[in-house]
Amino acid sequence: MAEWRTKRPAYLNELLRRDGTAGAEETVCAGHGCDVAHPQYRCQSCHGVQMFCQACCVAKHESNPLHIVEYWDGCCFVKKTLKELGLRIQFGHHRCVRPRSAPTTFVVLHTNGIHEVNVDYCGCESEAANGEYYIQLLRGGWYPATHVAPQTAATFELLDFFHAQTLQAKTTMYDFYVALEKLTNNTGVKPSTRYPEFLRITRQYRHLLLLKRAGRGHDPSGIFGTQPGECAVLCPACPRPGINLPDGWENVSAEQRFLYVLFLALDACFRLKRRIISSELRDPGLGTGWAYFTENEPYRQYLLSVTDQKEISTCSGLAALDYANTKFSRGYSSTGVGMGVCARHEFVQPNGVGDLQKGERYANMDYIFASILRHWDHRLKKVISYNIVCQWWKMLKERLLHLPPLLRMKIVMRLVRFVIPKMHINAHILACRLLFSLSFLLGAGQTDGEGIERPWANIGGVATSTREQGPGFRRDTLDDHWNYWNWVKLTLLPRLLRRRLDIAKVEAAKQADAFEEFSQQQAGRVAVWRKMVEDFEAETEQGPDVKRKCKNPYACVVKGASHADIRLEFSTQEAEDAKNGVPALHDVSPSGFIYAGLELEEEQRRVRLQAELKKAQTTGQQISMSALRTKLTRGIQRFRKLQALYTPAALQAAARVPADTSQLPEDAPLFLPSALSDQERATGCTAGLVNIETRVRDAQCRSALVRLRNQLHIKSRFLIYKKVHSRHQGANTRSRTIVTRNESKIRLHSERYQAAWEAIRSLSGGDPAKVGWQKLRKRDIRLLEDPEELSKRQAKHEKQEERRRARERRLMAEGELPLVAGRAEVDDDDSDGEEREARGGESVREVSWIWTVAGTEGTDAELEDALRIEWAKAYARSRRWKEEVMLLEEEMRRVIVTFEYNASSWDARSQVIKVGEVDELFAEGAIAYAIKQARMFRQMAEEAKTTFTEERLANGKKRRVRRPAMPDRADSGSEGEGEDEGEDEGEDAWDGLGDAEERGDVHSDEEVFLGGEDEED
Repeated sequence: MAEWRTKRPAYLNELLRRDGTAGAEETVCAGHGCDVAHPQYRCQSCHGVQMFCQACCVAKHESNPLHIVEYWDGCCFVKKTLKELGLRIQFGHHRCVRPRSAPTTFVVLHTNGIHEVNVDYCGCESEAANGEYYIQLLRGGWYPATHVAPQTAATFELLDFFHAQTLQAKTTMYDFYVALEKLTNNTGVKPSTRYPEFLRITRQYRHLLLLKRAGRGHDPSGIFGTQPGECAVLCPACPRPGINLPDGWENVSAEQRFLYVLFLALDACFRLKRRIISSELRDPGLGTGWAYFTENEPYRQYLLSVTDQKEISTCSGLAALDYANTKFSRGYSSTGVGMGVCARHEFVQPNGVGDLQKGERYANMDYIFASILRHWDHRLKKVISYNIVCQWWKMLKERLLHLPPLLRMKIVMRLVRFVIPKMHINAHILACRLLFSLSFLLGAGQTDGEGIERPWANIGGVATSTREQGPGFRRDTLDDHWNYWNWVKLTLLPRLLRRRLDIAKVEAAKQADAFEEFSQQQAGRVAVWRKMVEDFEAETEQGPDVKRKCKNPYACVVKGASHADIRLEFSTQEAEDAKNGVPALHDVSPSGFIYAGLELEEEQRRVRLQAELKKAQTTGQQISMSALRTKLTRGIQRFRKLQALYTPAALQAAARVPADTSQLPEDAPLFLPSALSDQERATGCTAGLVNIETRVRDAQCRSALVRLRNQLHIKSRFLIYKKVHSRHQGANTRSRTIVTRNESKIRLHSERYQAAWEAIRSLSGGDPAKVGWQKLRKRDIRLLEDPEELSKRQAKHEKQEERRRARERRLMAEGELPLVAGRAEVDDDDSDGEEREARGGESVREVSWIWTVAGTEGTDAELEDALRIEWAKAYARSRRWKEEVMLLEEEMRRVIVTFEYNASSWDARSQVIKVGEVDELFAEGAIAYAIKQARMFRQMAEEAKTTFTEERLANGKKRRVRRPAMPDRADSGSEGEGEDEGEDEGEDAWDGLGDAEERGDVHSDEEVFLGGEDEED
């Protein structure tokens, strides 16, 4: 670019030179055999800038009638249409003896603008040429706006170009048409408007492409024999009996059964609204129900029968449901859509989309779910991922029985598992996180369940334009975009699966080594723990309705009343008081007021921690912190209003604090009852609040201490992993980052504990003996056996040994040291002192009280639970990665088999065409298209085989090795992986682990190595 800057004058001069004749006007016409002097016409679209006379210009453009020519008037060039020059475009016979003229206002849309043209149709008696006018236009490459006396058409080239633009770039029809107007005349003078005709043409064309690619032109039943969902692009990696599954798949061993599981994900999107515009009568869909939307009329009739049904409730207060409940929806016919995709590969399912009327109701999602399942074999085991599945699955079977006969099917509930996506599950209560976690589901591999969020992100670009469309037009448009989404996923699927397999093999080996090491350390307990996990999984395999008897190995039992227990107790008491006629002071109860204050206190701690983690203060980080502080400020303002009712003394205390405009909201005092003096609590605090806060703070100490111990266990595992596996600067930096992030969690729990301890001490009159818990100091926060301390002592001891040996060798060389039994002996006071110091460091080390005294009974049992949970999670991680490798290898096999099946299907379609019974030219085209499609799928199958078998070199490059067939599972993959590549991939995995929690990355599991989950609700 720097060199080009010096060439700008030459470039600019040439651009200006093109606005003149460049001397060509002084010569004769460039037409063959023409000697007309001073020609005045040229075409910028044709090669070169030759000048022609009018007759030669018209003759030259008989085969290019949509070029734009320019006329030299002696001063400059002005645009002229070929219609003005006398060109007539003939359809049918090239030299028809009986042409029939089209209306003089005929307009054609092309990629270079909007053209007014003279059109002649063929009027010959010949049956081959004497077709309808719209047929002649179609055969000539123009798509007419109507089949009755057309006056508008668009070229196929334009329609293909717009189709690609709108599918990939989400260009709207209006913007594209305006761009054509600007290309035609950019001075504000618009050509004759053909926008409504353009809308009609593009809608019809994309619908015909949908039918053509689905093979409906080859089926004897024709277009009107299209079955529901038949035009959808199907996922080649999902299990389909009779297509890509081996014979006897249903009789495989229990260990292999997870390879034939269907993973589905459901969700709703409230961006895809539609205003109350037009109607089904005025704007019916061209093929509603043939691709991704459910059949409209049966769906509508069913919803009319369940108008009184409410939205799905939730245990977690997810943002999506909150948005659906509170967003203004008046004036909208549809407030969004519900959809289902295959959870591992993100293909939108046939008949898996339905409009929502008001929120996310059971009826809508039940119908969509059943509509999807009718296309799948009932013998397949199914895993259903849904962000609110903990509520939706209840009574699901009973609700499905009330669906219309169209959707009634055989469903075996013991073959269905319900899970919550890995990112959304963090917003649920602890019970949901244990019962519906993909991390603990046998056979789930590394499925994240969040695949449905990616199609939402892609389709969001058309939400604004489809909002203003009629019902049928909107469904056709969305069907077209989802068809493109599925096709792109299909073409890229082999590379995606290979990339996932490469990562999974490396990670599976690392997790297996880490688990084996952990099991050796806890060898005495492993048998009991393994039996507990196996019993729990065996019980889970019986189905979601089974009454659980086995203990959940991933659940931690906390002695004493938990937060939830105390909150339930207070809520129950307040409800009893209300029944007995005790008036309530506010909609927010006294216990709700205390909990609101504690949540604000917790939020302040989190904001302070985020502020320290984002010390770089980039623009993005400043915006993020500003949003967090704004939210916190609003929460404090709302809390102050409640304090005016419950603790007026707090407002008086706040008024005595000097105003500081620079004070940050995370540092603002909240003045809960524990922060007030005894006198202020007695005179300016509602009765009962002190008791509520005391009990809640006690539960806070208990839960914070348990979580602190768990995080210290995790720290120990991180440090061990860093010491064993981190071998160079990049890996050490990334692993240290993860350890630092874990330290922030330790600090958060310790601050929560100490804040609760201080509050109890204040409420107990300032006497620490009455608290019931020990004070937590910085020196108390240490591991049972700190790997870092052991490593330091070991390294120090090794250095001392090396110095001792060096001194021995020196004394022996000088002859001052005798040999005893083949070994030199030395009396080294200094080294002995150092050794005693090293030994004394361990001998005098004391175990922190947090591991021995927890302020409650059952501390040893809690520690045992923590170890069991960590082992069970490590066991689950190891097996999930092993399952992922096997799943990916099976999916690779299925992709190749499906491509070959599709090729065979198109071969069969080419044989269906009855050559002697249909038009000869139609038969030729139909057979040619079928053969082309078959060749395309065979080429895709070959490319997939190459992708799955190519070797990765240590330098990161690929070496393609063609092999005749897929290898066995045990031998497939990247045999050529080098040590350097493994280290690089380990760095990426560490990086993903460290950032997973912060960015909500659904591809990375926050437990991917040795750490456990944060057990906060």
